[in-house]
Amino acid sequence: MTNAPGQGRQSEIWAVRGPAVLPVDLRVEAEQDEQDDLWADEDELDWLGSPGRPADEARLTAIFDSPNVAPVLVPDAVVVVAGDVIVSAGDYRNELDMERLLARRQPDQFDGRTVAAIEAARRWDGFILPGLVDIHCHGGGGQSFPDAAGPAEAQAAIREHLRHGTTSLVASLVTDSPEVMLRQTAMLAGLCEAGRLAGIHWEGPFLAAGRAGAQDPAKMQAPSAELARAAAQAARGWLATMTLAPELPGVVAAGAGGWTSAASGKSEPGGADGAVGGRGEAVGESVLEALAAAGAVASFGHTNCSAEEMAAAVAAANAALARRPAGAKAGFGRVATATHLFNGMRPIHHRDPGPAMEAMGQAALGQMTVELVADGVHLDGRLVGSVFALVGWQNVALVTDAMAAAGMPDGSYQLGPAAVTVAGGVARLAGGGSIAGGTAHLIDVVRSAWRLGGVPLAQAVGAASLTPARVLGRADRFGCLAARRQADLILADADLNPVQVYKAGRLVRR
Repeated sequence: MTNAPGQGRQSEIWAVRGPAVLPVDLRVEAEQDEQDDLWADEDELDWLGSPGRPADEARLTAIFDSPNVAPVLVPDAVVVVAGDVIVSAGDYRNELDMERLLARRQPDQFDGRTVAAIEAARRWDGFILPGLVDIHCHGGGGQSFPDAAGPAEAQAAIREHLRHGTTSLVASLVTDSPEVMLRQTAMLAGLCEAGRLAGIHWEGPFLAAGRAGAQDPAKMQAPSAELARAAAQAARGWLATMTLAPELPGVVAAGAGGWTSAASGKSEPGGADGAVGGRGEAVGESVLEALAAAGAVASFGHTNCSAEEMAAAVAAANAALARRPAGAKAGFGRVATATHLFNGMRPIHHRDPGPAMEAMGQAALGQMTVELVADGVHLDGRLVGSVFALVGWQNVALVTDAMAAAGMPDGSYQLGPAAVTVAGGVARLAGGGSIAGGTAHLIDVVRSAWRLGGVPLAQAVGAASLTPARVLGRADRFGCLAARRQADLILADADLNPVQVYKAGRLVRR
């Protein structure tokens, strides 16, 4: 799809041609004649922008936030990049014809450089993919976000995943004392502000001890709206998601407030007026309401809840998100998520379906996005394929749940308070027991969903790019190869190994 000239059209323009996963409006695809007629009238080009008048950004955003848009593997596609943005992406012949038309009809805006770039496009025999988006990652490259002493260590983990095609990353923390989690959050917020991270995820501390997994039950807290607000304040607008057990008192309905300090062992009410940062306690506020007011999305997991409790929590979370004020810095999404579906949850039983089955039902209705750690370790590949078939790619976010060992050899590692041993690429709590995060990169997860789960490649890619971008409320910025999006792309070989990775048009892996 061609788009209007943006700031990138004044920069050096280059293009790559080959099989590419692109977002396609299925309604238009089904009505090809209508698509052909779209450009017949010059007036139809007005929404793209003209001299002195910007493009219709609302229409541009709506296109790629629509449920009718799906990722499709286009056999002969071209992606045109100028500076840090994509200016054109689509079927090679269509894009070439379109750019020639624009250059002919609006020569003052379209000077023909894009036509020349398309005609001279570099051929790529593997796959051209959008940069991937991971919304659940604890670290990699030997470094861990929960344990990083400062930005340098955290950036080592970011670089490890960036080199493998994850161009937008949310840093996940694990359950620890509030002081530690708030300190790490404040440090990571600086990396969000610098554009290194796309957000921050708190996995805990409001979790069910009986479904702790690799989380430390001794560090868990009773749900507190005040601590949720403290997390948001420390994140400076970049708290993307928080994992919660919906059955705990205070998550859906208002709790007692405050939290327990690891240092003093006493209740910490927050600011001088009894609230964090002096904002004032919202009377009867639940954790869900506190998160939504801060612009963050509730993610349900590490839970022993019933199906009914999950349904009630999803309804309450989505209602709170619908009421939240506009203006959160990272502009996070509109529906709740499920943290690594099946893992850390009561299993499904035919007379007691539990949280996982209800989460899939909610996702099938478009009321929830479910995370899947489809790395071949956390979940059987056939189950991954079944979830895609039942709820649709657009309601699945593939994640890594990666820890420090991602990209590293077997050995001993740390994940917050937990000692972890990695053997054969599988991370477990030291001494055996629970899986303690993943060791894969997100492109490896995509490959596993494709090869082991039988998920169509384009859908697997979409679940690791466009879906998580929507969870973050950033589908207007990244998550697909489309005009006016940030130039984040992967040139991968036929086995989905990244050969070249670009972030904002800059080559970060050769």
